[in-house]
Amino acid sequence: MNWGMKNRISRIIKPKTGRCVMLAVDHGYFQGPTTGLSNLGETVEPLIPYADALMITRGAIRNWIDPAADIPIILRVSGGQSILKELSNEVITTCIEDAIRINASAITCSVYVGGEFEKETIGNLSKLVDEGEKYGIPVLAVTAVGKEMVRDARYLGLASRICVEIGAHIIKTYYTEDFGKVVEACGNVPVVIAGGKKLPEKEALQMAYDAVSNGAIGVDMGRNIFQSDRPVGMIKAVRAIVHDNKPVDEAFEIYKSSY
Repeated sequence: MNWGMKNRISRIIKPKTGRCVMLAVDHGYFQGPTTGLSNLGETVEPLIPYADALMITRGAIRNWIDPAADIPIILRVSGGQSILKELSNEVITTCIEDAIRINASAITCSVYVGGEFEKETIGNLSKLVDEGEKYGIPVLAVTAVGKEMVRDARYLGLASRICVEIGAHIIKTYYTEDFGKVVEACGNVPVVIAGGKKLPEKEALQMAYDAVSNGAIGVDMGRNIFQSDRPVGMIKAVRAIVHDNKPVDEAFEIYKSSY
């Protein structure tokens, strides 16, 4: 791994703890102005000081994020279908040159193992890894599974391992029972969990705690933070678990006492 690649990864995964709290706000690329992100800038600005990295699209960056913001960007570069269509039918929407212009610390796409367009999304990842290796930009692979498939360790492990084999530098997947098997399938490639749909705050904190206790190096949460009634309190609580190894009850008190 070259110096630039290592440097970019170290901006996302903090060397002091070996962990990270990513804030995912790229939902608009297929959901449009979803709840909590109608005014993306207003939502994200107070959260940036507590996030280690921001997962976002190039259009959202240029419309709502201050270029002076001191936060690594994980640039979403895949898309092509809305929630009204088959989501696995993705293409690469952003060229590597634009990722460089944006000064992205990583680029990301989704891989739909078991989806209708599985091969095409694996092909997308392969192309991104080739481009990323050329310019020293790491690739985060977001694992998804087919609509009829259960999000269990068997299928998430399958999807994650395929992404590792193709060359992804970071894996984003879902937390599940026997999550350690998913992490094991990824070898030395770091794993973060997706937050998924909005959960009650304590449940989301428990999920974060269980994930890092079973080998994840952090989280990439979106809705469980920005759709919370106390978004700043929630991201502070998640940080306390991920970086400070705080128990869930203590983190929940941080959430309740912050706005």
